[in-house]
Parts: sequence; structure tokens; C-alpha cells
Amino acid sequence: MDLERTRNGEISLKDEGRTLKVYGFAKRIRKLGGLTFIDLRDRSGIVQLVIKDEEVAKNVHHEYVLEVEGVVRRRENANANLKTGEIEIEVTHLNILSEAKTTPLIIDDKTDALEDVRLKYRYLDLRRPINQERLRVRHQIKMSVHRYLDSLGFYEIETPILNLSTPEGARDYLVPSRLHHGAFYALPQSPQIFKQLLMVGGLERYYQIARCFRDEDLRADRQPEFTQIDIEMSFITQEEILKFIENFISTLFKDVLSLDIKKPFKRLTYEEAIRRYGSDKPDTRFAMEIEDYDDLRKIDFAPFKDESHRIRGIKVHDVAHLTSRKVIDEETSLIHKYDKNATFVAIKMENGEIVSSIAKFMSDEDKLNIIKDYDLKDGDVLFVAASSNYQRLSNGLGALRLKYGEKLSLIDKNIFDILFIIDFPLFERAEDGSITSTHHPFTRPHDEDLKYLESDPLKVRAYAYDLVINGQETCSGSMRIYRSDMQQLIFKILGLSKEEVERRFGFFVDAFKYGTPPHGGMAFGLDRLTMLFTKTDNIRDVIAFPKNLNAVCPMSHAPSRVDEKQLTDLGIAVTDYENN
Repeated sequence: MDLERTRNGEISLKDEGRTLKVYGFAKRIRKLGGLTFIDLRDRSGIVQLVIKDEEVAKNVHHEYVLEVEGVVRRRENANANLKTGEIEIEVTHLNILSEAKTTPLIIDDKTDALEDVRLKYRYLDLRRPINQERLRVRHQIKMSVHRYLDSLGFYEIETPILNLSTPEGARDYLVPSRLHHGAFYALPQSPQIFKQLLMVGGLERYYQIARCFRDEDLRADRQPEFTQIDIEMSFITQEEILKFIENFISTLFKDVLSLDIKKPFKRLTYEEAIRRYGSDKPDTRFAMEIEDYDDLRKIDFAPFKDESHRIRGIKVHDVAHLTSRKVIDEETSLIHKYDKNATFVAIKMENGEIVSSIAKFMSDEDKLNIIKDYDLKDGDVLFVAASSNYQRLSNGLGALRLKYGEKLSLIDKNIFDILFIIDFPLFERAEDGSITSTHHPFTRPHDEDLKYLESDPLKVRAYAYDLVINGQETCSGSMRIYRSDMQQLIFKILGLSKEEVERRFGFFVDAFKYGTPPHGGMAFGLDRLTMLFTKTDNIRDVIAFPKNLNAVCPMSHAPSRVDEKQLTDLGIAVTDYENN
């Protein structure tokens, strides 16, 4: 007798006549005449069981875990929608390994449960084939990463989880020390400092699939703990890194999705991306670019006449009938989310006439010129905004552009649009007016712009680059500062005192005094790559046990209060508990 355990979804007509042992969950149970049919599900798929003895089948219910032995038979009525639809197993022995209560959600690709219910019972949600497929793709990406980087001589090296708190753009998660009361470790926002120290240590090619932690407000593509594919290389140029990224991503697409990706990837400078798309992660699967509408200064409308204002906008076809007063108010609110001081108007073309809230400021000649200059047809709308803040104005219009790209179904969801954004600014102005790093303080300034470092730092570009796929930043990286004097100057421009530098980066700065090779690197977002590959816009779909938008795990109820003794051991007193 040929007895073995075979994965349910892999059984086919080639197994006809064989006696197999299979395991799984009872997905669906149907009775027909004196026969009982059970769809038995394991990770690989479903196989249909046929039970002729009603006594054997009567105690089986949904989601019971079964051990089954039987003979593979050809089905009389094949199911073309099922991978194993040509066969079934005639059961000779059935053993109930585990019983199950009625589940609080439907275990299928389509379920009726809200997300919080699914997260509360995540171990049941994970039985759904769609979620198992997402985690399979995540696994395949990781395996491809290991194979590819190993073939190029990279070492996989772990860096500390219990770390020193350093400023990297978001709040740290802090871990109190029991041995040193009042002192705290920080969970790493990234392995940035340590991977650079590995280059100082002469390791040359490092990678790590690294867990990272950031205490920041959550959204659909953000979690408090996430995973980076972290890479660093010595003796490398930016151009060589960009080619490496192209080959790396192309390998992932080929290995995981069997897709050939066209190279070289498109490139946009940061300035061009903001000017044309209003975003440093533009979705270029559709046109509708942002344009300068300086010709509108001729209109006798104060916000347009103001020389300190830039006038920018987008032209959208065939939406005039959709732009009611209420809709325009909504679009105004969207623009104000990015630039609260912007003036926003809609100029429509309806029945050969210009219709707008500012039409009263236009002469007949103005209206004719607008129709001519912007080639307006009936149904077209110019969404126009004016502001003295070019960056925020452009970002607001970029968000509006994306909204109408989705609203009008202009985005081809079946393609992967890949591009590099390069030449980011080294610094930017913070809300309080101070200068801060656009990426992080270890990013190398562009050689051509070194002359502006002290006199006009906001003019300095960085050797920094992002990889954008379908409007999602999937990789970010830069060439690193490797000279001690340059790093000290950057700290000075950022307003860090010698004491602050010593306290936060002392060991790092000291390392640069002993010879540092030129180096650079990048970090790919594993979660975001998996989202793209599995075509979901929710990061929680691709993480086995995620947190919800309140940074809470509905299943384990983390974070939670702890025993007073634990706090005493740590030298911590909590003065006020929130009511959870």
C-alpha cells in the first residue's frame, strides 16, 4: 500500500488509484443522498473528500482538523474552478484531530468581518487563502534577496536591537534598563549608524533583513514595527548603486512574479518630480501633470496679481459636471491640508463659456485667452491654486492630481511603473524655522554644491536617491559622509552643539578618525514591496500579526499595563494611566 502525506492542492489525475493520507481543515460540508462531500483545506489548496459511511461523517463540522486516508478517484463532474477539480478522495479512514467552535468570521478570500474582528482573531484570519498567499510572496521575496546578495559576496550581519537613542526623524521606542535606573535603550528606527560602522570595520558588503521601530502616527502603509532589506557597500559610486538597485529589483520581479522588468529605470530629479507631479514619490502611470499658470496674472484677481505668489494647477478633462460647489469646497480643503494659505479656484468650460467663482474678475478678452491658451473644451476644468509657498502648493496639487487619477480610473493597475528620484535637497526648513536633514545627518552633500554649505545650505543637493514603484517609495538610500571634518560641519549646520554630538554620536564620530572608506547604501521596505507584489494598499495585510491604526494588537491587547513589581525593578513610577 502506497501511504504518504501529500499536499492537498497538489493532488491530480496522476495520483488516480493511489491511497494517500491527507490533513487539513474542513472548509465546506455538503450532503447528497447517502454521500457526504467535504472540502479539505490545507496551505496548498483544497481537495474534495467523498464519504459513503454517514456514521463516519456525522461528527465532522466546519473547521474541524482532520486526518484522512483514502483512494484518489476521477470525479464524475469536474470542477474547472478548482486546481484539484478533476479528482476526489474516497475516504477509507477519518480521524478528527481537533474540534472547532463556530468561527467569528468566514474563512475565505471574501469575508464579512471588519478589520478589528479579523485582527482580534488573526490566527483564524491567517487561514484565509488570500492571506496565506501574501505571506508566501513575502517569503519568496526574502529567499530571492538571500540568494541574490549571497551570489554577490554580501555578508548577512545582525546589528543591535537595544540601541542608543539618536535623532532619525521619528520618536524612538524606549526600553528602560533594570541595571541602570534612569537610563534607557532605544529600539532602532533603522540600523543606519551600525551599518556604516561595519564599513569602517572593513566588511565592505553588508545586508540584513532588519526589524525597525518608529513611534509615529499610523496609516495604511505604516506600522510601528516594520522590516527593511538593509544594504551597505564600500568603495562604490552612486551610479554603481543605482545600477545595483535596478538589477536587484529586476531579480525580485523575475523570481517572485516571473516578470521581466525593463531597464534602465526612468530618472527624475527631486526638483522635477515636485514641479511636474507635486510629490517626491510620483505615480507616473498617468499624465495630468502640474503646470505653471502664470498667464492668469493678467486677471484682476488679487491672489493672482500678488508677485510673491506662484500660480499652479492641473487640467482635468470631462469633469465639469462633477464639480459642484460642495466638490470644490472638498478640493479646497484638500489643498489647505498642505498649504493653509493657498487660494484655490476651479475654472470650468461649460457650453462654450467660462464658469468660475472668479469669472467676475475676468474680462471677455481674459475668458477668450484662457480658452485659447489652455485649449479648453467643454467639460474641462482648470484647478488652480496660488501661494507664496511653492513646495506646499505643489504638494497640495499633487494630492489633488492623485485623487482625480483614481476618481477617473486613469491609473492602469496592471502595470509596474518604476523610477528613481535623485538629487534630493540635503537640508530642509523645519516648522520652527530651523534647518534639518531631509534624510539623515550622515548623507553626503553633492560635490558641486559644497561651496554653498555654509552660505546657503538649503541650496545644497545630496547624493540621495529613492526608488518609486507605482507612486510608493520602496527604497531610499544615499552616499554617506566618510570624512570626519565634513561630518562635523554638517552637525554644526544642523545646530548641534559639541556636547550633543558627543552624547548622541560620540562613538560614531570617533570611528571616522581611524580611516573610513567611501560608502553608500539603501533600505528597501519589505512590507511595501510585498504590498506591491500582492496588489494590496494595506500594510496590515502583509504582516502576520500587525497592529491596528491605534498601534494596538486587538488579539494580544498589547500594549498593556504591567505589574508594579516590574516597574519597581526598573525604577519607574507611572503617575497617570490612560483608561484603555
